[in-house]
Amino acid sequence: MTNDIKRRWAAISPLFSLHNEQRYQLAIKRLDELIDEIGTDEEHPLYELLDTLGTIVHAREEQHHKMPDSGGKDTLRFLIDEHGLTQSDVPEVGSQGVVSEILRGKREMNVRQVRALAKRFHVSPAVFV
Repeated sequence: MTNDIKRRWAAISPLFSLHNEQRYQLAIKRLDELIDEIGTDEEHPLYELLDTLGTIVHAREEQHHKMPDSGGKDTLRFLIDEHGLTQSDVPEVGSQGVVSEILRGKREMNVRQVRALAKRFHVSPAVFV
């Protein structure tokens, strides 16, 4: 039995020790494969592996791949660029002039604007705060 456990552990242990970029990339690849197969099926026999691996990857990303803090204007600029929009294409914020002032940091977004943008782009309102 001990040899069987050793053999099985040798096959999966690199996924749990993400001390370098190569192992991190392997874990990401396996995590993507698990997500494709399991989805959100908590009854799947590999769901706990998916959950555990996701927690380990998240911890490594928090430590080594931190996202820079960005404000609402940076998020708005990113979403406008990502969707190929112009400042006039986001009437949820207001006129082109209002959008321009927000992007230049001359004006802050209000709660109504944040909620409308979150709904339009299917993101959490927190990304604009």
